Amino acid sequence: MHRMTVLLGHGSGGKLSAELMRDVFLPAFSNPILGRLEDQAIVEVNGTRLAFTTDTFVVKPLFFRGGDIGSLAVHGTINDLAMGGARPLFLSTAFVLEEGLEIDTLRRIAQSLAAAATSAGVTIVTGDTKVVEKGSGDQLFINTTGIGLAPEGLNLSAGHARPGDAVILSGPIGDHGIAILSQREGLEFECPISSDSAPLHTLVEAMLAISSEIRCLRDPTRGGVSSTLNEIAAQSRVSIQIEEKAIPVREEVRGACELLGLDPLYVANEGKLVAIAAPSAADTIVAAMRAHPLGREARVIGRVNDGHPGLVTLRTVFGSTRIVDMLAGDQLPRIC
Repeated sequence: MHRMTVLLGHGSGGKLSAELMRDVFLPAFSNPILGRLEDQAIVEVNGTRLAFTTDTFVVKPLFFRGGDIGSLAVHGTINDLAMGGARPLFLSTAFVLEEGLEIDTLRRIAQSLAAAATSAGVTIVTGDTKVVEKGSGDQLFINTTGIGLAPEGLNLSAGHARPGDAVILSGPIGDHGIAILSQREGLEFECPISSDSAPLHTLVEAMLAISSEIRCLRDPTRGGVSSTLNEIAAQSRVSIQIEEKAIPVREEVRGACELLGLDPLYVANEGKLVAIAAPSAADTIVAAMRAHPLGREARVIGRVNDGHPGLVTLRTVFGSTRIVDMLAGDQLPRIC
């Protein structure tokens, strides 16, 4: 369908985002590296493999339980590098500020961003600042670029899933999206829900150290686990079936989703990963993940199958099967 204007859903990570990529950006910028459609580009410079990624953060509100736009910008950029197996080294940060933003707010965010970078072992080496007129922005947007070192011989890709492979999830889903929504809308739950925002590179290092049978890594941010699995299934031309009873969801998140009419599979995460791995290595990989603080609840949640390329299905707790499609719109805009 040809659309004449940009919609909020174009930023959802779902069908409209894919449409924008297919119809606008890929035709304009087409090249073999971009065409891989990974979370990062792996490029070689004088024999050194570098991972390179960029991201922009427009989250609303700026501060939320479990983090803020500053720490989120660091974690999100590091995680895109980590999904390529890279060790993050350097970040740039560019700030688009709206006239009228309080300097104390900006200082608090800058300090949080710096602390998150220091904790993760990355250095902020360059950046930029622009200011737009009052009413032309929404307080503050942050763009980040990350550079890391990618190991020789490692080639993780959403196009590498094979029939029989295990689908592994690092922990409970939906925390970030529900934390943002509850604060944005002033919702009070019996158990406060915090974002899972965290840097995943050390978890990935532990996984790669224990096994060379990992085919693909993705962090299920916008569009949640649903969009991530649909992208993998489409790029690998396989089908994927996941088990509802195997997917960890915190009870407070599940309750909030039921109350709000949301499906946790479509809710954004900022500290979780999905791995596709050879079935013979799955138990070893899960054990290594559970030994890491960010993977204590890791588990196999499904399998890759042949036939019906691009199809993702869920076997429910009642034994029925339903299709898990990508959303056309956006359940929760301005989530990252």
